[in-house]
Amino acid sequence: MRQIDLQTALDRARFNRFHGRLLFWCTLAIVLDGYDLAIVGISLPSIMKDMGVSSTHAGVMVSAALFGMAVGSVLLGTLASHIGRRRAIALCMFGFSLFSALAALASNPVMFAVVRFIAGLGLGGIAPVIAAHMTEYAPRNFRSIAVTLTFSGYSVGGVVAALIGKGLLESYGWQTVFFVAGLPILLVPFMLRAVPESLFNLMKRGRHAEVRKIVAQLDPQYVPRTDDQFILAQGQAIGDARVSGLFRDGRSVSTVLFWVVFFMSLFTVYGLSSWLTKLMASAGYSLGSALSFVLALNIGAVIGAIGGGWLADRISIKAVLMSMNLLAAVSIGLLGYTTATVMLYLLIGVAGGCTIGAQIVAYAYAGQYYPVNIRSTGIGWAAGLGRSGAIFAPVLIGALIGMMLPLKHNFIAMAIPAVIAAIAVAFIDRPKTAEPMFVGAPANR
Repeated sequence: MRQIDLQTALDRARFNRFHGRLLFWCTLAIVLDGYDLAIVGISLPSIMKDMGVSSTHAGVMVSAALFGMAVGSVLLGTLASHIGRRRAIALCMFGFSLFSALAALASNPVMFAVVRFIAGLGLGGIAPVIAAHMTEYAPRNFRSIAVTLTFSGYSVGGVVAALIGKGLLESYGWQTVFFVAGLPILLVPFMLRAVPESLFNLMKRGRHAEVRKIVAQLDPQYVPRTDDQFILAQGQAIGDARVSGLFRDGRSVSTVLFWVVFFMSLFTVYGLSSWLTKLMASAGYSLGSALSFVLALNIGAVIGAIGGGWLADRISIKAVLMSMNLLAAVSIGLLGYTTATVMLYLLIGVAGGCTIGAQIVAYAYAGQYYPVNIRSTGIGWAAGLGRSGAIFAPVLIGALIGMMLPLKHNFIAMAIPAVIAAIAVAFIDRPKTAEPMFVGAPANR
């Protein structure tokens, strides 16, 4: 009888075809998620004209998906621990694809908002599940960058949405980009076959033959035997996945701090992305130049996410996340004090890398903090409650801009949440190390 430490097998595995396949499918899911999120903003002028709605009503239509994402992050993040992450990912993809396609059939703002809210459940739910899944399966020295590479798919999805929208909107109408968003339904059966279930979830359900098969893919030198005895960290596969687990074993304060980090990060991200064009235009820049600043923001986001993940795998992820938030605050705050175009592009690029990038690194940090049995639950609650920051930011920053304050005051206001996020990260405790436990030799299945 052999003893196999599953966590050690996962940590020490060398990146191979198994990891590459998982990375491909999870990244593809995030790209599709990013496309779906971007198409509303791209097609909004056409939707407003077609339905004859005001800017206020259009804002509600856009916010409907954000509310759905907040609920979906909490609901699906928790549900994944019970139904399995593979099914949860497929359910989210099926849901947001189907209801995004149905949005094309909406004939009035209310119907559109309702359908987008339901689509938002899947859009918000898929992120914490994928973050938890990539954290579990990625080798230790590739864990953070695996998550950040995957979530860089959001920016890729936005670029794809812009290209498809440019080709379809004027010629065929706004409905076509939503119909395109329904095509990923065809990929769901292939994803169910290609994406493995969580090892610990399989152990919890006694599906030991599948565990042996996956371990063999992680380590080609492993030859499965029916009498293998697997070692798990205590409570990881056997413990429950209830929300109360987020507040046990000294995790209470850190759990709340993660919620603060996600709220402040998303507040900064959505406040900056929603109002950057308007603020730069009001500062005297042409619309074309203002849009170029948005492009710089997103390019910086991709570089920041990948770079932050690379650094987090080599030094403390906590130190990286704190530094990114502080650098975000400095770069945003300085935007109101310079008019040199080159410097503005540089500051905006840094701001994009250290706001959007920091948010993605926060997913990686939360995934590494929580034990596997409550990992998707922990990330889901942090993302769901944090999503309220995304909802409030455009409204609050918009009200501040309406007060006609000097430009620098607006940017300083957007920088403050990043400072709060950095402080919250500083007080997150180190997770407790679980004692190993033995799982008896499985029956031959």
